[in-house]
Amino acid sequence: MNESWQQSLQARAVHRARVRGCLLGGALGDALGYPVEFSSLDRIRAAHGPRGVTGLVTGGADAPGRISDDTQMTLFTVEALRQAHSRERLKGIGGGAPRLVRWAYERWLETQRKPAPDPEFARTHPGPAGGLVTEAWLYSRRAPGNACLSGLATDFVPDPAAPLGPPGPVNPDSKGCGTVMRSAPFGLTGAPADRAFDLAARCAQTTHGHPTGYYAAGAFAALVAYVVEGESVEGAVLRTLRLLAAHPGHQETSAALGRALDLAAEGDPSAEKVERLGAGWIAEEALAIGVYAALAAPRVEDALLLAVNHSGDSDSTGSVCGNIVGARYGDVGLPHDWVERVEGRDRIAALADDFAAECARR
Repeated sequence: MNESWQQSLQARAVHRARVRGCLLGGALGDALGYPVEFSSLDRIRAAHGPRGVTGLVTGGADAPGRISDDTQMTLFTVEALRQAHSRERLKGIGGGAPRLVRWAYERWLETQRKPAPDPEFARTHPGPAGGLVTEAWLYSRRAPGNACLSGLATDFVPDPAAPLGPPGPVNPDSKGCGTVMRSAPFGLTGAPADRAFDLAARCAQTTHGHPTGYYAAGAFAALVAYVVEGESVEGAVLRTLRLLAAHPGHQETSAALGRALDLAAEGDPSAEKVERLGAGWIAEEALAIGVYAALAAPRVEDALLLAVNHSGDSDSTGSVCGNIVGARYGDVGLPHDWVERVEGRDRIAALADDFAAECARR
């Protein structure tokens, strides 16, 4: 076996570990935060002690490790991007990713409307055979975002040639974090960061038309792409800021990332500092909190807990942080005793492996 082949195999193994880490890390952060979403920091500490949540906990009748709509939509994004890559590779048909992503979100919407898989829907819908829409464990409504639900009532697919910057036609005033929490997969395909940014931003417009909503999604995808390339989290944020600066209307997203960098540089991470960045309900705040936690905490476990122990959208900020640290350190860098308890862990890992293998094919 020659040296170049060995290097190629090693690069593929590293990419596979980062894809696995990103998707499993996001699911873990989601599962850590889901039981305390909507709770104030005071209530979290009253229920779980002065340090807040220190591991996977129950949420009402739910068992520990349950994922929310954040991971559900992320997985459907992966399914669509894998389908788009395969279609371009085998048939030479490119440019269809926005439509395939929109159809994937339609399949996710089916899981929010029905109690169990409908064989007729699976048979007639243009999704992959035996795909996620056939899996019963995903048929659970876990506090989906209103803009995601209402936005998918309109069959809008953005024009890849249209300029970014103006508000989109679907929910033009909405910049909820539903754009960010599903967008890590755009950074996992091996495409350059600027292309990941563009595709994630455009696909975010299917549900959220506010420029900050879709720029935050694009920025997150670019950040993940840089980290997967081997960049440090801080370096990835700085490069993402340079990418953002070229787009009109980027200021809110750029300012939020700048605040995360500055706050992390202060040291002494704390929940109180997290709350200086906001609550995470809107896109730029969720991105900033996830980035701050990934930058400020010394260990992966600490970063994930920092990302969820605050007043606000704890599952989304935990998911964003988990995507980042998972992409940075790979699946071997995640706390395995926590990962083993995450709902759908085996399916998520298998989907990640299939996605990484497909993206490695040219």
